[in-house]
Amino acid sequence: MKRKFATNLILLLSLNLLVKPIWIFGIDRTVQNMVGAGEYGLFFALFNFSILLNITLDFGLTNFNNREISQNPQMLPRYLSNMVGIKFFMAILFMVVCFGAAFMLGYSDRQLWLLLFLAINQFLSSFILYLRSNISGLHLFRTDSLLSVTDRVLMIILCSVLLWTPLRQSFSIEWFVYAQSLAYGLTALIALMVVAGKVDSFSPRFSLTFLASIAKQSYPYALLVLLMSFHYRVDSVMLERLLPDGQIQAGVYAQAFRLLDASVMVPFLFSTLLLPIFSRMLRLGESVNQLLRFSLSLLMVFAIAFATACIVHRQPIMELLYVSKAMESASIFAILMACFVFSSMSYVLGTLLTANGSLAHLNVIALVGGVVNIVFNFIFIPKYGALGAAVVSLITHLIIAILQGLVTLRTFTLKIPWAAVGRLFAFLGVFALLALMLAWLPLHWALSAALIAVAGVGVASVFNFFRVKELVAAVLDFDH
Repeated sequence: MKRKFATNLILLLSLNLLVKPIWIFGIDRTVQNMVGAGEYGLFFALFNFSILLNITLDFGLTNFNNREISQNPQMLPRYLSNMVGIKFFMAILFMVVCFGAAFMLGYSDRQLWLLLFLAINQFLSSFILYLRSNISGLHLFRTDSLLSVTDRVLMIILCSVLLWTPLRQSFSIEWFVYAQSLAYGLTALIALMVVAGKVDSFSPRFSLTFLASIAKQSYPYALLVLLMSFHYRVDSVMLERLLPDGQIQAGVYAQAFRLLDASVMVPFLFSTLLLPIFSRMLRLGESVNQLLRFSLSLLMVFAIAFATACIVHRQPIMELLYVSKAMESASIFAILMACFVFSSMSYVLGTLLTANGSLAHLNVIALVGGVVNIVFNFIFIPKYGALGAAVVSLITHLIIAILQGLVTLRTFTLKIPWAAVGRLFAFLGVFALLALMLAWLPLHWALSAALIAVAGVGVASVFNFFRVKELVAAVLDFDH
């Protein structure tokens, strides 16, 4: 099992790290450069608006289904027929909620047309995730890994045709959305064919009783996803709605946000490894202290080193990626990369609390973060625009990380490691001096950024924050 787990994890990480950066920086970034900050800002705000409401598309059903099919694969025919019917019922509910909110916000006809296809995309994406939960539940991990990037591969192919052929002369943001719809639709069809091939009969039906029984078990997870989505995605929606030049401000914010969104992939994938390890240790009554300390140190060192390199060289990075509004995005980018440090901390602490079943605490913390984010955005955005939204995001991430830290200390009766705190401040001081020295040297900014990141890891190892042997031992112990 250990070998199977490690092999498929490597395949999953490799495929995602190969395909998704091409999508983010090769396609998504190129689209924004072509259509401009205003047009992309319109798309970005509507896209995040659709994400905020997509909890009505799942409500924790995917996680429930994955667990049930893993334990009882013989139940796939019954569950598949009921779940597909429920997913389409929830799609209708999602459309009603989405467009009801859109009409209340006063969206224009063009915005409603784009939102229609973005809402369809959200349903297709949710449907794909549900179908994949069956595939992974049957332990068809290689098939699941391939499906995890199929939609992005199709989008890359379709958008490449639109962006680098004579069709580019009439390219618009609508075409970008239509291409995503086609890619999601084809992927959903492929996934459905794979899953349907595993059952003898398939007849979709809707059972309100079945839905109620599942929702009762999954609602804490659904609530957590909803609350976390608000403080992570609401910024661009509020920018577009609160400001006269809201579409442009949302576009500027999107430019800075893109690299943060790509960077978060690392702690997210890392957390997928930590969750089963933490869960197993807690179930067996083992202490999580050492793994918590090491995993937290490892991700924080990576986040601090990478974020510092990005902050120091924010201007040339933005100028390299974008053809307009690079200077405005640079300051926002620096603040958002500071968020990355606290976000990485939250991925470790949140994963541990999730493994422990502390969902009530996590939901309260997420609620506090969401309220702080929305209230402060109403204050900061009208005065400072996208820069104000970035500052609010930093405040929100900091508060959430602190609260999760306090709950973790209390839940696991841990003491504050003052010696480690002292070493952390010493590390930050020495690393800051080294980063400034490297930034002053007459080097190309890319070489300077790489040296700053390497210096961060080197200084961390000197201060005993970075121990590869502990991670290897934790992974090897996973299946023992």
